[in-house]
Amino acid sequence: MSVHVQNNKVTTQTIRQKVEAGEKVTVLTAYDFTLARLVDEAGIDILLVGDSASNIVCGNQDTLPITVDEMIFLTKGVVRAAQHAMVLIDMPFGSYQISKEEALRNAVRMLKESGCDAVKLEGGEEILPTVKHMLQAGIPVCAHLGLTPQSVNQFGGYSLRAKEEAEAEKLLNDAVLMAKAGCFAIVLEKIPAALAQRVTKAVEPYHCATIGIGAGNQTSGQVLVLHDMLGLNGGFKPKFLRYFANLAEVVKGAVQNYAQAVKDSSFPNKNEQY
Repeated sequence: MSVHVQNNKVTTQTIRQKVEAGEKVTVLTAYDFTLARLVDEAGIDILLVGDSASNIVCGNQDTLPITVDEMIFLTKGVVRAAQHAMVLIDMPFGSYQISKEEALRNAVRMLKESGCDAVKLEGGEEILPTVKHMLQAGIPVCAHLGLTPQSVNQFGGYSLRAKEEAEAEKLLNDAVLMAKAGCFAIVLEKIPAALAQRVTKAVEPYHCATIGIGAGNQTSGQVLVLHDMLGLNGGFKPKFLRYFANLAEVVKGAVQNYAQAVKDSSFPNKNEQY
């Protein structure tokens, strides 16, 4: 039986109910009003305004440069589009690592100014006091474990995480700590599928969802970057990514057709002028 969404709006309570009912949670990124509206109308549960906007929107090599101000600006448009989905915002690098007090100030500002529903932070036990501080202030928190892109310089790349037993056990422990603290969801990125399944079972008693990306299909749900799954980022095809469309060719073809129509004066025609 699917979970009924009261007032057609997904909340943290909806996500917990889905976990309890064994119903999968669907998540996609969004960075602007137009695409967010389409994704929302398609019935996705959570729109994640990811710091991946640093790459997708701004053209940076990694997620580190994007700022709180930029994340708030992008999220405002997504919030206006979201009639059904929960809107989850990434707290960017540097906005929560300095102190739990500064992290709370930034989180409060991001919620108040953007209108989003929850925040997402990367890290485990080391940021637990910050996560608890936010939860105590009434801010819903989603954790993020495994490959944490904000730590790319520390990791030295984007390789599979938690392959070794020590790191796997730490990740499992971190997940339980986050779930016990009250996080409603945990993103598990690029870790072995068997470990993701263990984590999912371990946090299930706390009604905490696991959202996988490159973590197998035994998690509570899945997330992908919208532009990636639509095939808009030509050449980017990690093992975990499936193209659900090939819009790169559609867009390029449409632009080429438009340019040709302008050049040969077939656009606009008599029916397209006043």
